[in-house]
Amino acid sequence: MNPMELMQFSRDLDDFQANHPKVAKFLQIEFGKGLPEGTVLELKIQRPGEEEKVTNLRVKPEDKGLANRFKKG
Repeated sequence: MNPMELMQFSRDLDDFQANHPKVAKFLQIEFGKGLPEGTVLELKIQRPGEEEKVTNLRVKPEDKGLANRFKKG
């Protein structure tokens, strides 16, 4: 990611946190605890007028590096 993209991402993240403080705080707390192997993450999307879609993943040992990045964030 180039410096300009990084600056824009930072501004977008600040806007997200301002617009959705409860979600931002939840993610900060839960991801801050780390994502040990076996943790299940679930994502649900429901668009207006459409059926909801749900998926999940169970954290594997190979996910450790990415999970640690979330913890530092």
